[in-house]
Amino acid sequence: MPGKARPKVGVWKFASCDGCQLTLLDCEDALLELSERIEIANFREATSTVTEGPYDISIVEGSLTTPEDAGRIREIRGASRVLVTIGACATAGGIQALRNFGDVEEFRRAVYARPEYISTLATSTAIQEHVTVDLELRGCPIDKGQLLEVISALLHGRSPNLPTESVCAECKRRGNVCVMVAQGTPCLGPVTQSGCGAICPSYHRGCYGCFGPQESPNTVSLGHRLETLGMKADDRLRVYRTFAAASPAFRAASEDAERKLRKP
Repeated sequence: MPGKARPKVGVWKFASCDGCQLTLLDCEDALLELSERIEIANFREATSTVTEGPYDISIVEGSLTTPEDAGRIREIRGASRVLVTIGACATAGGIQALRNFGDVEEFRRAVYARPEYISTLATSTAIQEHVTVDLELRGCPIDKGQLLEVISALLHGRSPNLPTESVCAECKRRGNVCVMVAQGTPCLGPVTQSGCGAICPSYHRGCYGCFGPQESPNTVSLGHRLETLGMKADDRLRVYRTFAAASPAFRAASEDAERKLRKP
């Protein structure tokens, strides 16, 4: 009897830097083992081979910034049994979501000699704002251990073990001294989802939120603490408008800081 067909996997790119796709390539030996168990049907970063769907798993990097991309993601969703978004761009709009707070038409006129040829959306949005997403992997870039956990879980028909607590929990497990308490360094660790291994606090720097908000972030309370550390409203605005600026919790926190800046 012929062997069971391997699950067909597609990897797709939208507006992004390709860093999360490179994290998949960085899995190296583990990726070679996976390639024996799955069929990589579409992964332009790694191969020119393209196999038509449907796909058992689609892994999507990048935010949606053009009308064409908004249509393309619907086609991918329709051809995919499971859709996984990876990285800050795909899950929270990414750095390019800073356009959401400005005038895109003004940007287009300032940057391009012939702006009438540029087709773009007024916003940069997460994939889930356009189609149903089954799983999200946060980070800029994502953690390859989490990526392998998700793929392994899907192949075995189980739920992946992904963290939802804050970066503070990772700091405690690593034995880090809190940079806010010990050094008075502003840090977004209390409101940011873990998964990075608390890299920045481990090197005596404050977390800057690249994994986006944790499950129940208390940004109001943290805002009061950041104020007591001398962090002004314009700095609080900027720190929330980085990798996950379009996530609802971080967007609300930045808009609160912006309102305080406008007060006479």
